[in-house]
Amino acid sequence: MELEVIARIRNDFPTKFGLPRQAGLAPSLRSKIVFEPAYRVPEALRGLEGFSHIWLIWGFSAREPAASAASGGRWASQCDSSPERWGLGQSPSKHWSPTVRPPRLGGNVRMGVFATRSPFRPNPIGLSSVRLESIEEDGANGRVLIVSGADLMDGTPIYDIKPYLPGVDAHPEASDGFVGTHAQQLLEVELAPELAERLSSSQQSALREILAQDPRPAYHAAHPDPKRIYGFTYAGLEIHFTVEAGRLKAFG
Repeated sequence: MELEVIARIRNDFPTKFGLPRQAGLAPSLRSKIVFEPAYRVPEALRGLEGFSHIWLIWGFSAREPAASAASGGRWASQCDSSPERWGLGQSPSKHWSPTVRPPRLGGNVRMGVFATRSPFRPNPIGLSSVRLESIEEDGANGRVLIVSGADLMDGTPIYDIKPYLPGVDAHPEASDGFVGTHAQQLLEVELAPELAERLSSSQQSALREILAQDPRPAYHAAHPDPKRIYGFTYAGLEIHFTVEAGRLKAFG
């Protein structure tokens, strides 16, 4: 069965590198969900305003080749512009491995793919819980959803939206496996003044949250080079940064 794209997300991230590795890690990051024309039906959103969070079911719809060393290695893209489409109907054997190297473990230890949230899966489907900030009228786009904390890049296709139900979706007693035993240490972030002044206050907050999570590939973080410059595009700007002794310095 072929899934239909019902919407696409729009935000300040045109590439995968730099995005939060999980939803909710950068709560200041705002995104807009724009429905496809066939699904711009106001009645389909009736009652959604009463929920604070929603589930997004989305697709890793494309891949892009690795970029230069200065970029930090853009390793997977969800954007729809690459000619190498993933296509949900094709055989998954080319795109998955029974084990992967989670960034939380430094990229050196293999775990079963079903014990991780790696994008390299039998089927290229993602699941994210995000905060629903508002439902707004957006001209020709009709009603759009404004959400925060998403880990999807601009243009990512969305296949379904469902309300988050705290009574059944939240499990305070749940164990978090190897993730809980390898807590991530946040970096101290310094934005160059000339970069900060080109961003709104909300964009600055989101960028600080993202950079504090350390966007570098796990194997680079495990073997740091303080002279290495990483870069990604955010809010139409080229963001560059270096990391030394737990401190990240970002500049334009």
